[in-house]
Amino acid sequence: MFKGSIVALITPMDDKGNLCKKSLKKIIQYHIKNKTNAIVSVGTTGESATLNQNEHTNVIMNTLEFADEKIPIIAGTGSNATSESIILTKKLEKSGISGCLSITPYYNRPTQKGLYLHFQSIAESTDLPQILYNVPNRTGCNLLPKTIAKLSQFKNIIGLKDASGDLSRVNQIKQIVKNDFILMSGDDTTALDFIQLGGNGVISVTANIAAYHMVKMCNLALKGNFIKARIINKELSDLHHLLFKETNPIPIKWAARYINLIKYDTLRLPMTPLLSKNKKILKKAINSIKLYIK
Repeated sequence: MFKGSIVALITPMDDKGNLCKKSLKKIIQYHIKNKTNAIVSVGTTGESATLNQNEHTNVIMNTLEFADEKIPIIAGTGSNATSESIILTKKLEKSGISGCLSITPYYNRPTQKGLYLHFQSIAESTDLPQILYNVPNRTGCNLLPKTIAKLSQFKNIIGLKDASGDLSRVNQIKQIVKNDFILMSGDDTTALDFIQLGGNGVISVTANIAAYHMVKMCNLALKGNFIKARIINKELSDLHHLLFKETNPIPIKWAARYINLIKYDTLRLPMTPLLSKNKKILKKAINSIKLYIK
């Protein structure tokens, strides 16, 4: 389940900023139909930063309900407070989730020792599989390969989502972690290269609206057919870039509404709606791939 195309799912909201269950059910069914390998619920793309703890848990539980065991659910359980990550993780222990995705503590800018102790404390508090999440440009800290290698020795720290965009890290990390440690890209633009270098797949923003394409590309790449995989990746190239034209998840929420996957593209402040000029160029990219959902 922890390979191929895993979607970093958006959290659909109604016009008042509350969870839109109808849209959530629709987008989950879309991923089941297109054979997405797994869903990350309430990661950073799912707006974890603007959901309180009860809302956070509620979205995950609704995701589990609508998934109905037809697709694995990975819960975003990261926080910049170690104690909060532990509380959230323990709340979900018997929920039916397949694992947790835990981001490096943002704003605090911990040392490598602090990062190690943070993830050690979480891992020792639960039996749930843990996937580390490194995204330096959003958090202000960078989980270094040596620290990842030390953390990989914990039996339930099973992998890493690396959104640094630094492809040189793939080989560096592979050489010093245990053989079954999973490496997932967190950067759609370099995901195919990441897999070719030995990665296991991608936790993808683009997959929210191009599930079929991302699944097919990853499956081809994991089978070693990089010629055909690159044809698909080239088709998605503009989309990969445009979905980060403004801060994620602003563009992807608008795009999901445009193709009729969700009813509203509501965001909570301080996130603001997509600019009109960016809607035009994103619309053109979406129409060129014919992603509209009936």
